[in-house]
Amino acid sequence: MENLLSDRIKQTPPSFIRSILKTAADPEIISFAGGLPNPISFPQEDLLLSMERIVKTYGSKCFQYSITAGLPELRQYIAERYNKKFGLNLNFENVLITTGSQQALDLIGKIFLNKNDGVILEKPSYLGAIQAFSQYQPKFYQIELTQDGMNTEELEKTLQNNNIKFIYAIPDFQNPTGLSYSEKTRQEIRDILKDRDIVLIEDDPYGDLRFDGVRLPYIGAGKLKNSILMGTFSKTVTPGMRTGFIISENAEILKNISLAKEASDLHSNIFSQYLIWDYLTHNDIEEHISKITALYKEQSGAMLNAMERYFPKEIKYTTPHGGMFLWVTLPEGVSSVEMFPKALEKKVVYVPGDPFYVGLKDVNAMRLNYTNADSKTIEEGIKRLGKLLEDVI
Repeated sequence: MENLLSDRIKQTPPSFIRSILKTAADPEIISFAGGLPNPISFPQEDLLLSMERIVKTYGSKCFQYSITAGLPELRQYIAERYNKKFGLNLNFENVLITTGSQQALDLIGKIFLNKNDGVILEKPSYLGAIQAFSQYQPKFYQIELTQDGMNTEELEKTLQNNNIKFIYAIPDFQNPTGLSYSEKTRQEIRDILKDRDIVLIEDDPYGDLRFDGVRLPYIGAGKLKNSILMGTFSKTVTPGMRTGFIISENAEILKNISLAKEASDLHSNIFSQYLIWDYLTHNDIEEHISKITALYKEQSGAMLNAMERYFPKEIKYTTPHGGMFLWVTLPEGVSSVEMFPKALEKKVVYVPGDPFYVGLKDVNAMRLNYTNADSKTIEEGIKRLGKLLEDVI
């Protein structure tokens, strides 16, 4: 079979998280691994009302084929929300609906990348993006992530010497670190890119989940000609609907993404689009989000307090102001991958650092998710992990 497979699929790494989630199926295991929203945040009753309403109101339209770019009413809603929140000047034609953010990443790779083209990522970066882009066999350049965002000196140097097609970044509550870019770093990146013919992809699944501080403007949206902004309803409404979106004021970019999507799946699930649009127009999404952020603030606080209590003092970790994750750095020489089976024995799991890097092994870091467990469970899980760390260090 090996000789029949394409080079593309051979280059695509498996999802480490999917493997972990299978391993962690035991109900006794406390999992900090998956990037899962808390199920209690899903507006199930309101969605049920919307489901009944759209079937009665729109009938067969909810079940029929639709257009590739997505439901115009939902796209217009997204455009108007972003105009109001960020001072943009969008209409529905600037928005394309995707089957989750993962499809958006795949489509972006598909339209831009030839083999050995350059792609800039943060270091560390979202493992789903690394997996999606790897299919197209690019050359990755990872730029060190600081407390304020991507190292701009390293970024500028990398852009001068390599054939870079695009930069992929998560400026708000970055996955995996939970860090956010400062206003200064955002402006510096904007200045670096303003005269360059390079695409900036800002992935923003977590920006609405801020529970401390003030939200900052995007780097490229409304400011750079080759800007792509990615968003999703997976973290604020429900992930099961698999409804994400791409925003761009560059018509040529959206035209080609739409062409690639048409060849891929014709269009995303239209029933889900009608459902989410109806939910959004009959409910206060900002009020709903405020309940989610209050919950996540409590859960992140529970994790940070437990880490302060149970982790050895040598362990360092980020303090997120929103989002779903924090990043733990272990002493030099301690491999989070090698430690993982021992954590499994203690019935607690995390995501080791390795999948968030290109070409690195035995990384001394791990990602912890705090949104999918209550405070009591979080404390017990961190206590187990703390005992393991004391044994290992």
